[in-house]
Amino acid sequence: MKKTNYRLIGVMSGTSLDGVDLVLTEISFEEKTDFKIIASETFPYTREWQKKLEGAINLDPAELNKLDNEYTIYLADVIKRFIKKYDIDLIDAVCSHGHTVKHRPNQGVTFQIGNRPKLAKLIEAPVVCDFRVQDVELGGEGAPLVPIGDRLLFNEYKYCINLGGFANVSLENESQRIAYDICPVNTVLNYFMRKLEKDYDEDGKLARAGELDEELLEKLDSLKYYKKDPPKSLGIEWVNCEVIPLIENNTEEIPNIVRTYTVHVAKQIANCLDDDPDSKVLLTGGGTFNTFLIEEIKSRSKCDFIVPEKQLIDFKEALIFALLGVLKLRGEINVLHSVTGARIDHSSGRIYEP
Repeated sequence: MKKTNYRLIGVMSGTSLDGVDLVLTEISFEEKTDFKIIASETFPYTREWQKKLEGAINLDPAELNKLDNEYTIYLADVIKRFIKKYDIDLIDAVCSHGHTVKHRPNQGVTFQIGNRPKLAKLIEAPVVCDFRVQDVELGGEGAPLVPIGDRLLFNEYKYCINLGGFANVSLENESQRIAYDICPVNTVLNYFMRKLEKDYDEDGKLARAGELDEELLEKLDSLKYYKKDPPKSLGIEWVNCEVIPLIENNTEEIPNIVRTYTVHVAKQIANCLDDDPDSKVLLTGGGTFNTFLIEEIKSRSKCDFIVPEKQLIDFKEALIFALLGVLKLRGEINVLHSVTGARIDHSSGRIYEP
């Protein structure tokens, strides 16, 4: 008889560089796929690690290999601290996303550090990881991967939107799941806030105080990516080449930048939604705490926006990577070709034993 209940740790590091998110969860496959979060925590990156990860895209292969090894050791330490703090035992696997350094699927490239077999040995537990590479090899975008979780765990919502380093949306369309990256969010906002020696714009207060730059807003809204049809995905390379220079060539006033960019994000998100008051939208991710951003989104759509409890806002992606891992352990589909554009649905990831 096939096992139906699993105890897992999900691990996620996003492009916003705020830290490593971990959840201890129980996932059940009895009558329907269900979950319970038992413990969760974010282990913040030090400024030193933020700088290392920010600069990783520019490293040569030897330097990147060195960083990959260092990050694997660092990630193992974070996972062991989580296990010790919450007195965790008897887990089926640790399911880890790693940290994305390169994502150029049009060139057949996606690379996440921290996905070495060494991780399993260091934490002395089975590891399921490296979920994106196979999809790119199959002609897909390698992203987004969360929509299988939206389908299985959060199907009461018409739209699932995550506001993290990037905003992405997931929905059912004619019995197929579709999903795509909408636009960068915290990758851009936090970049400019760090110039003021702040990690982020708390509650969107600086954005609220800034002035809207209509000329800059028009240029941002005209970026070619927004005219592409899904499947499509974004990486930090695109942000560094297309978005940051565009902003910096137009203005240096950071309050005006963060206000204008926040309005830009709200417009792009509203463009992805219908205007039906019965359409439920689940909002998660760190951007959900940006009060000004949420107000701007709501002012542009009549949809019913649901902001869940803080734990789900913060840890939904880590939870879903636990789900991706257990689906891989079960030999079941965890990546949908309708989402990524790959040739087939498939069960992606690598399994490493200690």
